[in-house]
Amino acid sequence: MNVTSTIIDDPRRPVSLVLAKDEVLVKPAAADAAVDYSQLPPLYPEWLGDRAFAATHGARFNYVVGEMARGIATPQMVVAAVRAGCVGFYGSAGLQPAVIEDGIDEIQAQLGLDRPAWGANLIHTPQQPGYEAAVVDLFLRKGVHRVSASAYMRLSPDIVRFTALGLERRDDGKIVRNHHVFAKVSRAEVAEQFMAPAPAKILHDLVADGSITTDQADLASVVPVAAEITAEADSGGHTDNRAAAPLFSSISMARDRVAARTGINPDSIRIGLAGGIATPHGVAAAFQMGAAYVLTGSINQSAVESGLSLPARLLLAKAGPADVAMAPAADMFEQGVEVQVLKRGTLFAMRAKKLHALYRAGASFETMDAKDRAWLEDMLGEPFDKAWAETRDYIRKANPREAEKAETDGNKRFALVARRYLFMGAQWAREGDPARVADYQIWCGPAQGAFNEWVAGTFLEDIANRTVAQIAWNLLEGAARISRAAQLRAAGAAVPPTAFSYVPQRFDEAGAD
Repeated sequence: MNVTSTIIDDPRRPVSLVLAKDEVLVKPAAADAAVDYSQLPPLYPEWLGDRAFAATHGARFNYVVGEMARGIATPQMVVAAVRAGCVGFYGSAGLQPAVIEDGIDEIQAQLGLDRPAWGANLIHTPQQPGYEAAVVDLFLRKGVHRVSASAYMRLSPDIVRFTALGLERRDDGKIVRNHHVFAKVSRAEVAEQFMAPAPAKILHDLVADGSITTDQADLASVVPVAAEITAEADSGGHTDNRAAAPLFSSISMARDRVAARTGINPDSIRIGLAGGIATPHGVAAAFQMGAAYVLTGSINQSAVESGLSLPARLLLAKAGPADVAMAPAADMFEQGVEVQVLKRGTLFAMRAKKLHALYRAGASFETMDAKDRAWLEDMLGEPFDKAWAETRDYIRKANPREAEKAETDGNKRFALVARRYLFMGAQWAREGDPARVADYQIWCGPAQGAFNEWVAGTFLEDIANRTVAQIAWNLLEGAARISRAAQLRAAGAAVPPTAFSYVPQRFDEAGAD
């Protein structure tokens, strides 16, 4: 055996394999009829994943810097991702349309109007009637050609409208997509809806109200709603806590079922993997499973381009793999839906769980005992009546029916004030309010801790050096080297276990873009 570190550390060099005396030697050998030769070609980070994905979206790498809601994935992060050769998504979910438009303008001003490889987040918001449609209208008007669709349990007319309006048939008969939907899913039954052509009823209704043409409806009836499916494993924020390998298999088999049922070409659907992508091992494993692309999320929160405040980013940089917890979600508090958040350094998860337990017990502020009322007002930082007055002013504009119900339902008033606290926990973390550190809500999965362990003792330990480019390039370079080591081991060479490790290195960003 002579697998040297040089061979693995430079996967871009071809490798000669020699079978001699029942042993695979990794070295050139003299021509000999008694010796069998084979060769491994160069392995580039750019070749990991589906190269058609990069070609379709104008990227160098099959790597997506994912959206993080309410502007944590900033316009600056999107620009940096694109210039690093990746696909970047603006975290527009939860922002008002005017703020989203400003972000899009900033991206287009720096990248140009026709630059591909970027998009924005479209979140399904049935609790906010009209919001989703307004955001889609904005995307269409501003020329946003890629959306990452999240929080969908079923297709909406607006996501179908976005797809259909970007379809056209070329002279050779091929259907071309000008709008690309990346559907982020964690369940096969949801994935199947995006993989299949749009439902006839939705298309019929869109044609009837003049949203799309008959020709566009005909095209949408024979192609998937989304050609890019992002399988989201255990992750920060909204998550089903799914393990990556079973989830990827499940989504892959769902694609085959949809193809058999509808007659679409299964190769027209690319499946990427998100959640837990935080080390070169995770990236290499994803591509080895067959992922067309990988998507990183939470680890980019600690990057310099993040919209998260410095105090919150410093908390993230100290997290270990076990320093996370599930807590009630602000948008679906009453339903008991949870999000995964950072536990270390904050009391948010514990306090949020107590709020939900009180709500489930039927509590209202008026019926709570004195001890619980004092706890609640101390946590809110203001009297309950003041918190309710501010909450009511907002709810009357966003959802008048909920506000009306709360006037006569004390438990509903409690729930709405609790939702405001949960919402503000994320706001305080973005703003870096020093008085509310204990209440910071920071979406985070175990992968953040794995990332911190990987970069410990290297230049990436310091968050001042954590750019999305350095994070991406190191993950990809490490994955290429691990993949090369795996190739050699699969070819029969004796590869030492330590060959599957990679230490981050600083790449020159001067030539980026």
